[in-house]
Amino acid sequence: MGELAADNPVATETPARACAVSEGVAGAAATADAVAGEGVAGEVMAGDTADDAAVAAVRGFNRFYTNVIGLLRGKYLDTPYSLTEARLLFELAQRDTSEVTGLRRTVDIDPGYLSRILARFESDELITRQRSAADARRQVIQLTEAGRSVVAGLDGRSAGQTRGLLAGLRDEDRRRLLDAMRVITETLTGSPQPRGYLLRAPRPGDMGWVVQRNGAVYAEEFGWDSSYEALVARDPQAEAAWIAEVDGAPAGCVFCVRENATTARLRLLLVEPWARGLGIGARLVEEVLRFARQAGYTGITLWTNDVLAGARRIYQRAGFTLDNEHRHHSFGKDLIGQNWSRRL
Repeated sequence: MGELAADNPVATETPARACAVSEGVAGAAATADAVAGEGVAGEVMAGDTADDAAVAAVRGFNRFYTNVIGLLRGKYLDTPYSLTEARLLFELAQRDTSEVTGLRRTVDIDPGYLSRILARFESDELITRQRSAADARRQVIQLTEAGRSVVAGLDGRSAGQTRGLLAGLRDEDRRRLLDAMRVITETLTGSPQPRGYLLRAPRPGDMGWVVQRNGAVYAEEFGWDSSYEALVARDPQAEAAWIAEVDGAPAGCVFCVRENATTARLRLLLVEPWARGLGIGARLVEEVLRFARQAGYTGITLWTNDVLAGARRIYQRAGFTLDNEHRHHSFGKDLIGQNWSRRL
């Protein structure tokens, strides 16, 4: 049908960095809520507003996740270091040298508290400190071999804890969990990150996802009613179909169906809003064209609507040209339908 590709590129958190971010959140807001000893997560008193309910839900999750990763059991991961100290060591390990001012901004820590922690690290021979050669007012910090050994031990313990947490989950539950963590990180940081994607053949259950997401995405973005979802559900059997996957979650789809003996039809191109900007839409169209050529078709056509500007740009770049337009009232809206085609 059409795909609403965003033009803005998006960016990604490395797994280690994402882990540090999630642990940092747990160590701040979650620990504060856990120490407060509040009631059951999600409990809302009569008269509370929707904002109150949202606050209660977030704080309840913070308390839950604090317990899951054991932040209330004393030192972090049963080591001599607090969560803050472990996070500082992690940051120091990301580069050969660090400046105190940059470290303070990255971890968002009180200057006096940071100074006391660094003094302890130096006393334990985990770091060395010296004045910057470029600016004597700045202090440069570097991990020693002993410090890097400590970081390696912390990293191994953290990975083992997380591996144990994931071990008992089914593949689908693991995908849902990772997707939820990605959404939390991107929403709170305001900086979605570029991720890789893969294309695969549909699996059992994917057709239900295609129908549901087509209905939901177009309803949310264009106000189309449920008749469009019904149209997708009645779509003819595809000769070939592809599902795009990002971080284990379905992120897009496209179908190639038979129009007649010489012409194929591209159908139901969709990319999830959160996955736009990765080039998925263009790649899905390329796969349809490649398949149609190999299947012996000499031309390909598609139908879309003029409101789907992102999809039209993809089709134009793929060599499609507009054949004709027609006004129609469908899916609860007045629309201008468009037929596009190209030779193979």
